[in-house]
Amino acid sequence: MSHDDKPTACDPSAILEVTGLSQWYAIGARFLGPAQHLRAVDNVTFSLARQEVLGLVGESGSGKSTLGRAVLRLIKPTSGRIVFEGQDVTHMSRGQLRPLRPRMQLIFQDPFTSLNPRMTVGEIIAAPLVIHQKGMKRRRRDERVAEALTAVGLSERHARRFPHEFSGGQRQRIGIARSIMMEPRLLVADEPVSALDVSVQAQIVNLLLEIRRKLGLSLLFISHDLAVVGHVSDRIAVMYLGRIVEIAGVRSLFERPRHPYTEALFSAVPDTDPTLRRERVVLKGDLPSPLAPPSGCAFRTRCPYAIPACAAAVPELRVVGPAHFAACIREELELRSAGNR
Repeated sequence: MSHDDKPTACDPSAILEVTGLSQWYAIGARFLGPAQHLRAVDNVTFSLARQEVLGLVGESGSGKSTLGRAVLRLIKPTSGRIVFEGQDVTHMSRGQLRPLRPRMQLIFQDPFTSLNPRMTVGEIIAAPLVIHQKGMKRRRRDERVAEALTAVGLSERHARRFPHEFSGGQRQRIGIARSIMMEPRLLVADEPVSALDVSVQAQIVNLLLEIRRKLGLSLLFISHDLAVVGHVSDRIAVMYLGRIVEIAGVRSLFERPRHPYTEALFSAVPDTDPTLRRERVVLKGDLPSPLAPPSGCAFRTRCPYAIPACAAAVPELRVVGPAHFAACIREELELRSAGNR
């Protein structure tokens, strides 16, 4: 994607291009009447450049994790197009996707349930090699496991232990080691630090940045924490109720957010100075149901700046600044930034 033109997936140099992607789930028995559709992801378009970090941020229920799994083709999208390294993977079968799997990997949110408790750490990390490189000799596999453990700050002696012998942060390092065993080109990190202690989160974030630098991979970093996303990312996409409502470079977004939901997310970031007393943006009500999203702008039912025209039509992403796009009809708004909350 050209970051200076329009938010469409059209750049052949991008490692990932997503166009009009939707992920709907039918809810209800068909023989009782028409099924309702839960719109987990609704008409999302973006691209990811090679060696870029794109942060995907939004509150729980916004569709971030579903989008991450859809672009990896862990689930089959309802509609839209996904192009990975120039190949359209949208409708590929499991057999067709198999050769691509080593190049596109996922880091899970929960380091406790994502590791098989009956396998040793060495067996867990070696599993991708066993599956995708069946001819590799055992000694070479053990060497690769030791290299991966060292790369994530653990020791090769940890390969003989079981997951329950490690802390949450160490388990997440093990999960990261498994995800990089095949030297992927795309890594989707699905809330990789949300289940960890605050004291450990920065270590894992810095580890991911170091791995990204060494391997030259692209990273889709999913989180609900704008502060963490701002530290990690080159660009940030803000997601609300299945749709991207704003996307921009980190500096542009932090200095001048252009969507009221982004302003609210900034307001929710805790102040590091306990003596400061800043006005908070308090959203009305709860996140609407994706089974029956509001008409027009889905955020209008909670937006402090909503006007009747917001209910007329779903706003599309439009250019509001250099490489900055927002889906809000009220372009005249001057919203509070990260430093002015």
